[in-house]
Amino acid sequence: MAYTVKELYYTLQGEGARTGRAAVFCRFTGCNLWTGREEDRATAACWFCDTDFVGTDGPGGGRFATSDDLASAIVDCWYEASDVDEGARPYVVFTGGEPLLQLDAALVRACHASGFEIAAETNGTVPPPPGIDWLTVSPKPGSTLVVTSGQELKLVYPHDVDPAEVEELAFEVFYLQPLDGPDREENTARALDFCRRHPRWRLSLQTHRIIGIP
Repeated sequence: MAYTVKELYYTLQGEGARTGRAAVFCRFTGCNLWTGREEDRATAACWFCDTDFVGTDGPGGGRFATSDDLASAIVDCWYEASDVDEGARPYVVFTGGEPLLQLDAALVRACHASGFEIAAETNGTVPPPPGIDWLTVSPKPGSTLVVTSGQELKLVYPHDVDPAEVEELAFEVFYLQPLDGPDREENTARALDFCRRHPRWRLSLQTHRIIGIP
C-alpha cells in the first residue's frame, strides 16, 4: 500500500493525556467527514476542524510507496531532532484528517520493528488495525461510531455529541476540549464547569497553539 502524507515533523504532543511528550507527528491526507475544502465546511460533520490535511506539501510530506519507506522517514525524523542516548522510547502519532483510512497493519509492524510506540488520533468511524499502543477517539456529530474502546476519548465541547452518550464506553480516560473559534473563552468556561460537575471528565487544552509550536 502507498501512503500520502500531508506533513511529518517532530514536536511535543499538545493535548490530551500525553501532553508534553516528544513525538513525531505523521499527518495523513484525506478524511471521510470533510473534504478539507472551505466551500464544503458548512455541510461537513466536522465543520469545526482547524487542520489542513489536503495535499502533500507540508514539511516532510510526500508519497511513500511502502510501509518500510514511511517508517524509515519517521525514524529519520525522530533521530535527526532528538538525542539518541536519552533512553526514551521513540513515539509516533498518526493523525489527519482521518489516519485510519491509511494506517494499516504493515505500517504498525514496520514502526514497531524500529522500536516506536504508536499512537493514533481518529474520529472513530473506521476500524483500527491491530497493534496501536495508544488510541484516541474523538467522536464527531452525525457520524457512526464503530470504535468504542481504546485508551482515550476526547470530545470537542460544546457541540452536538452529548458527553452522556459516550461516557460509558470502554476508554481509560475521558477529555473535554473547548471548541476553538470566536467563542473559545466561553466554551472553555463551559468545559471547566462541566469537568467540575462531572469528575470522570478531564480538561484538555491545545497547549501547542497556546505556546506556538506545530
